[in-house]
Amino acid sequence: MRTKTDAFSRLITIMDELREECPWDKKQTMDSLRYLTIEEMYELSDAILEKDMQEIKKELGDLLLHIVFYSRIASETNDFDIADVINNVCDKLVHRHPHIYGDVKVKDEVEVKKNWEKLKLKEGKKSVLEGVPKSLPAIVKSFRIQEKVRGIGFDWDNKDQVWDKVLEEIEELKDEVEKGNQDRIESEFGDVLFALTNYSRFINVNPEDALERTNKRFIKRFQIMEKMITKKGLNLSDMKLSDMDVFWEKAKEEYYIANDID
Repeated sequence: MRTKTDAFSRLITIMDELREECPWDKKQTMDSLRYLTIEEMYELSDAILEKDMQEIKKELGDLLLHIVFYSRIASETNDFDIADVINNVCDKLVHRHPHIYGDVKVKDEVEVKKNWEKLKLKEGKKSVLEGVPKSLPAIVKSFRIQEKVRGIGFDWDNKDQVWDKVLEEIEELKDEVEKGNQDRIESEFGDVLFALTNYSRFINVNPEDALERTNKRFIKRFQIMEKMITKKGLNLSDMKLSDMDVFWEKAKEEYYIANDID
């Protein structure tokens, strides 16, 4: 059985061979791989949400391949190679964990995060929020923004305060809807989402995961409903909403039974 080192060396060797001999691999650039990497990340995310360990293993392998591929491309222009990538992250981990590799004392993960953000500022970052990728999905970005500012102490004291803020933002949204100013409605709607995302941190819920699980649950229930309607010889587009609701309730019940949900 191969060791971890042997397995990684094998991947590096295969990547080198493909880059030199395969017509498709020879043509790839960082730009051409970018959208494929994003796709792989979403496939990994799906596998994690489904708790499919075999699929997680497969998707992690695909991502690892992409990391090795980018590094091989960079090595051809003498910018960096896979060893530089690994050494760089190792150095960063050691530097940002002085409570493990130094004499700093911490009492919990909150202090670890605070130290992490302070160290990043000392490394030359001009803003705590500098490391938040611009292209992140909005809810993920909102969650990360709030996590980062929490790291330097800019946060609410408790979840009750945050919930009050959610209710306040909902009332402001309702007021703007009544007034009919679309720009203000959009602004206040964004504030509601931001406040709810903030609240999610205080109740230990990842908002992106929660929403995606709801999406998946809705899709499965809706598809069950479609099958029920088709078996009855009916056409979904010709039905009234009240008739659809009858099948929707049956679909929900079937979904709960299939997934052993009380």
